Amino acid sequence: MTRMERHEVGDRQLDAILERLDRLCDEVHTLNTRLDSNDQLLRISRELATLNESLQTLAYAALGQQAPTVRRRRTG
Repeated sequence: MTRMERHEVGDRQLDAILERLDRLCDEVHTLNTRLDSNDQLLRISRELATLNESLQTLAYAALGQQAPTVRRRRTG
């Protein structure tokens, strides 16, 4: 590996770098919050799909019927 040269950083430059890092950290935090929210929405969506299937099954059972079957038309 090559050795990196050291550069002197002035107070103003250091403050600018720290400010930039703070903004980047805030942006990463915002992105993480959005990702967590999306994960929760995906879980809710799956649960709702499962609930919907269960409710449909119960509705057909209450009617004493099976789920409708789809017949394909014969071509030719």
